[in-house]
Amino acid sequence: MLPPVRCFTCGAPLGHLWEEYVERVNNGEDPERVLDSLGVTRYCCRRMLLTSVTYIEEVSKYYTLRAKRLWGEL
Repeated sequence: MLPPVRCFTCGAPLGHLWEEYVERVNNGEDPERVLDSLGVTRYCCRRMLLTSVTYIEEVSKYYTLRAKRLWGEL
């Protein structure tokens, strides 16, 4: 899954907040306070950011492996 671009429920744009949110939470800030300071007040939008997990790095490994099989490199 890629980072959320919009809230699934209300459609509010969230993609521009993702990098700052992740960086600040990884630096040890409380997720609740980060969301408050970013202006994310709706519970549906908060849910989108709190529960999103990026799997792009994990998925890309399998894509590369599949591509190698298709091209006969494995």
